[in-house]
Amino acid sequence: MGRGAYALARVAVIVRAPAGWLWWPGVLAAGVGVLVPGLTGRRIGVLAGAALFLIAAIAVFTVRRKRYLELARAASRAGKAVFLQDRAVTVRACRRALRWWLLPAFLAAVASSFAVPAAAGMLMAGAGAGLWGKALWLGRWERTNDVLLWVRPEWVARGRPAGKTVRAYQTTGIVAGDAGPGGARRGRAAPVAAR
Repeated sequence: MGRGAYALARVAVIVRAPAGWLWWPGVLAAGVGVLVPGLTGRRIGVLAGAALFLIAAIAVFTVRRKRYLELARAASRAGKAVFLQDRAVTVRACRRALRWWLLPAFLAAVASSFAVPAAAGMLMAGAGAGLWGKALWLGRWERTNDVLLWVRPEWVARGRPAGKTVRAYQTTGIVAGDAGPGGARRGRAAPVAAR
């Protein structure tokens, strides 16, 4: 890992961060879409949207799970020199990378309702639900193994904490940092030590 101090970001927080930003605009776009009759009609649009929701949620939830597990099982213990990035800092960085295409995607989802009502919005919401489910899955793995998974943020390309640029994960004790297993905020103040 190289010498000297460096930062680590929580893997589950990186996965979870875009979930809400996909879910809520998706729900809003679907809601707007239901108000528009569209070319196919509302019933067909909503049924197509429900299918797209399930497909997106399952696809996002299952993609790269094998890679996540490989990195998690091979993770090394974080040293004392690391800085654990706050959850808010990680979320802000992830959402900053996401926002440049979120507005065009939302507008495209709303506009597509004139053809197939609500379908594209439900697709966005499904992607958000899949990310949220994956964060919960990571949280279960962390609780089972009594560790938290961390990654160097400079290795994470386009919000992908299991991408090709990620060389390894590191672990800390379950109480390290300010986010619990799965990346959610802790209910109370917690120690921030690496161990």
